[in-house]
Amino acid sequence: MSPACPAAAAPSLPCPDRLNALIATLGDGLLERDAEVRLALLAALAGEHVLLLGPPGTAKSELARRLHRAFEGATYFERLLTRFSTPEELFGPLSLKALENDRYERLTAGFLPEAGIAFLDEVFKANSAILNTLLTLLNEREFDNGSGRTTVPLVSVVGASNEVPGDETLQAFFDRFLVRLPIAPVGDEAFEALLRLADRPAPVPAEPLRPAEREAVATAAAQVGLGDDAVEALRRLRAWLAAQTPPQALSDRRWRQLVGLMRVAAATEGRAQVDALDLWLAPQAAAPRPELAPALQDWFAREIAQAVPQDAPWLTRAVEAFERQLELEQRAEADGESDSAGKMALARAIGGGRDDDGAAGSMRLLARQLEASSRRRWSAVHVAARVAQVDETIAAARPHREAAVAAAEALAARLEGRLWMAPSRVAALLAAHAHTALVLDALLARLGAVRQGFEALPLEEAPGAEPPATPTPVALEA
Repeated sequence: MSPACPAAAAPSLPCPDRLNALIATLGDGLLERDAEVRLALLAALAGEHVLLLGPPGTAKSELARRLHRAFEGATYFERLLTRFSTPEELFGPLSLKALENDRYERLTAGFLPEAGIAFLDEVFKANSAILNTLLTLLNEREFDNGSGRTTVPLVSVVGASNEVPGDETLQAFFDRFLVRLPIAPVGDEAFEALLRLADRPAPVPAEPLRPAEREAVATAAAQVGLGDDAVEALRRLRAWLAAQTPPQALSDRRWRQLVGLMRVAAATEGRAQVDALDLWLAPQAAAPRPELAPALQDWFAREIAQAVPQDAPWLTRAVEAFERQLELEQRAEADGESDSAGKMALARAIGGGRDDDGAAGSMRLLARQLEASSRRRWSAVHVAARVAQVDETIAAARPHREAAVAAAEALAARLEGRLWMAPSRVAALLAAHAHTALVLDALLARLGAVRQGFEALPLEEAPGAEPPATPTPVALEA
């Protein structure tokens, strides 16, 4: 559970409870958008821009409008861009009074240069005259107005597009969006809830973040250390990107922005140091192309979180070998009974009739007795050897099960309090270890049943003149 917010009224670093309440408000009614809401708010707190990639009608603009309401005093600006859009639509009209005095200046009130949160739909369709100005505004937070350059109050730009730009000339602009989020229509599970959205009460607005709190976040993030395990994980991420076909690379600016985002996450979660698990942000911030994000997410789960479900094939093969051997020994017939097969066949044939007068029932009982008497009996040494081999396998498997449980508990402890990671993502990582433990539990249960089966084999009534030989161990595949 997140720590309670302090009672002090002075602006300070927003506590996890406060941020959780804000996340809940922003995401209320946005079905299957929990991860996107969290990442958009985190990116805005870090002063980074967000790109929403998906088809129309998937609540991209609604997410941007809600994000605007999370920041006190931040004005909102929204435009749909086309190749025919003019600079005046984004940056304001030219000032006629300035032109009279031979100055080329724009009236920026109500336009992008004075916005705190901006939503630019179809952002890659703008022409070069707009894109060149946007590059400076997004990255340096400055706007060239006439002969002077002014600082803009921009917190974050949310861009939206149906697709990733293929034009090389747009790659510099594409790189300005650190967090890239794929947006898809709601799935089947949430379809009914989508239809009933109108029946939901309006969400209670949460208290927006004050400018002083944003400054406190920036100050705290600057003091967060970068742990050695985080540095090593980032090196491994860089090597993984370079090993792709074709090789992928991130700009120096983007590496620094990713670390900055990780620092903000750590600071707002009350941690003094970035660790390797903060690379859960990599699929959204370090995938050069969106299609690499799923593979990068798998890499994080496997290499960093070490949360990959295991099916224990070695133990499965051992269990199956024991079960086959037990079945053979349970069905083995005694030696030296030449006519037992004929007697049993006759008894089965007689016992297969209808139980009209009780005679057929008696014959079936006789069949079972004959069948039981024809089964081979085993020495105590044989049974003990089989049970010992099963016990040896059980002893070898139990540490793996205990390790899976311990790994799940350790990972759960490390993930506790990570408010920016969606609960569904946390659950997916923990489910990997849970899957491994369940598989091992099922296999251990089957081994227990096999052990009981060997113990229940019919024993010889009296040992022979020579001590019985120890049976050949069941062959277990490596």
